[in-house]
Amino acid sequence: MRAITHTLTDIVSAAFEKCGYDPSLGTVSVSDRMDLCQFQCNGAFAAAKMYHKAPFIVAGEVAAVLAEEPLIGRAEVAKPGFLNITLRDEGLISLMSDIAADGNLGVPQAEKPETIIIDYGGPNVAKPLHIGHLRSAIIGEAIKRLARATGRRVYGDIHMGDWGLQIGLVITELRRRNPDWPCFAPDFPADGRTPELDVDILNEVYPAASKRSKEDPDYKAEAQTATVELQNGRYAALWKEIMRVSVADLKRNYDRLGVDFDLWYGESNARRYEPRLMEILTSKGLLVESEGAKVVEVATDEDKAPMPPVIIKKSDNSSIYATTDLSTLIQRQEDFAPDRVWYVVDKRQSLHFTQVFRCARKAGLVGENCELEFLGFGTMNGPDGHAYKTRDGGVMRLSDLLDAAERAAAEKLSASEFTDGSDLTDTARKVGAAAIKFGDLINHRSKDYIFDMDKFLSFEGKTGTYLLYTVTRINSILKKAGMDDCAPVAAAKVYTDAERNLMLTILLSGEAFDRAFEEKAPNYICESAYDLATAFSRFYHENHILSEADAEKRAAWLGLCALTKRLLVKHLDVLGIEAVESM
Repeated sequence: MRAITHTLTDIVSAAFEKCGYDPSLGTVSVSDRMDLCQFQCNGAFAAAKMYHKAPFIVAGEVAAVLAEEPLIGRAEVAKPGFLNITLRDEGLISLMSDIAADGNLGVPQAEKPETIIIDYGGPNVAKPLHIGHLRSAIIGEAIKRLARATGRRVYGDIHMGDWGLQIGLVITELRRRNPDWPCFAPDFPADGRTPELDVDILNEVYPAASKRSKEDPDYKAEAQTATVELQNGRYAALWKEIMRVSVADLKRNYDRLGVDFDLWYGESNARRYEPRLMEILTSKGLLVESEGAKVVEVATDEDKAPMPPVIIKKSDNSSIYATTDLSTLIQRQEDFAPDRVWYVVDKRQSLHFTQVFRCARKAGLVGENCELEFLGFGTMNGPDGHAYKTRDGGVMRLSDLLDAAERAAAEKLSASEFTDGSDLTDTARKVGAAAIKFGDLINHRSKDYIFDMDKFLSFEGKTGTYLLYTVTRINSILKKAGMDDCAPVAAAKVYTDAERNLMLTILLSGEAFDRAFEEKAPNYICESAYDLATAFSRFYHENHILSEADAEKRAAWLGLCALTKRLLVKHLDVLGIEAVESM
């Protein structure tokens, strides 16, 4: 299905054309004043300048044509020339049936096939996930699901940091502690057996190595040398063991968060494309030397601030982020020929991606029409307005945050009148994750926000908890009525204003999906889900659904309940939030 504003735009554009005006003037938008009308068109004002007529006259002519349209109940002119449009109730009912029968529940689908790669997650291996990894994971996952929901082919790539200094630090610390391990011998084979590691060892080794490197320049130099040696083929067996342990731990943590990647690639996967990158940059005369390093100039005359060159190889011939990002683009072009590549990364990395994109364009690493876009996100802050920290000032592990959310959710549910004896542990897990995710995603991704667990777990307001409760309320209604969520929309008429408002809210959810995709911003899906929940709450409180004596009216209302639930669950799924059966 198309978004309703697109359908109405076609109708109104045809009316403008019938009246002798440019059809492009018929753009329809959702009304700013729902108390006056549902939709509006302001094209009469532009027409007045083009055709030298009063906008009120132009709008009146178009309104007269629209009076014959079966979908439109009222087309009225408000001075000085606003065209106000309200749908017929019969049209609303028909559209509800169309949405219910649509496999995509009215979510507008892509007009042409597209392949999108979303680069998100970006953890460094050999150390535990912390809350700094939260936003990239859940925002990227939601954008991936959103793009899929609109009919695109999408691949989510974790793009792990598995080839940089953090690996060199771990290797150095392990070597200092275990100098007799055979894997540290210069002639140790790449397929040799190494001592078995576990996640506890890595979680203890990396922080120790990182701390020491900041205090001991010689130690840091040793780690940098180990990094270069790794990138030149040494320590392959030890690296594989580090990866085995790290990736398994990453998957466990991301699974708890409901985040799943299609591609578990790391920077190391790009290494076989580095020679080709160097060849392309050299053949095009883009690669120059600067203070021993090899760089590409990407500044333009339009730059208002200094634009440093992209460093491709450092003076010690080691690779850095730009090297692997550019090499990865070659890999992505070869494997997927994507139409779009999006990067969900902290907005403080904006300069880096500007450099990388410019270099990629100059070198022709992707197709001319391939969209490269940096989707920067803001910071998750504590009550003091600064980056969220533990009570002792440290950075909290992601697993600890999820544990805390589950405990808080269990406590909230145990003390609540809503608890019905269902599996409290599983429900608390889902409610805790929903609280964290929705509390983050309700904010535009580019904005900083305050993390407030108590607020996020509230049963009232814009919270994931409130949305989950709304779903369980509908479940209860349908269960008592002996129906499921596939109950048909069987309305013969619209009986109440609250019912009409809920239908309109369902209809407008397609607009939210359109806007969310265009801006790559899941907060519009959050707002749409909240609007659905509040519209349903009003409908529920103003109509006695289960006790309604009129069988036709009761069936209509139950069908609307079922459609509301299906669409709410659709919204939640796009946000990566699991619904609960009861709470």
